[in-house]
Amino acid sequence: MADQLTAVVAGPDEHGLGEELAALGVEIRRIEGLVTAEKLEDAGIADAAYFALTDVEEATGIPVAKELNPGVRVVTYASRSLPEFVATVADLAVDPELLDAATVAEELLADGDSDS
Repeated sequence: MADQLTAVVAGPDEHGLGEELAALGVEIRRIEGLVTAEKLEDAGIADAAYFALTDVEEATGIPVAKELNPGVRVVTYASRSLPEFVATVADLAVDPELLDAATVAEELLADGDSDS
């Protein structure tokens, strides 16, 4: 089905954002370890609706993801702040202490659903 939303999730997902997105019908593709252009391409970032990053140490992957897919919504779901050089590139930065993964997943899909 061409309408299937896809999210690339990078980093340890201990709060379960990927699982919450999957529960709402989003196909999840994961990147383990370093976030590189090759891994992003292999994970299908070009067609992804979302790029969720749970490890700010891998923040250099954000501009790479945007370069490969300018329309991808970038979400960081981590306790630590993003480095300044990528803070303006991310679409949404959420602290897991403030919002649970289920709420973040629901909000992402609600924001992206302009047809209803």
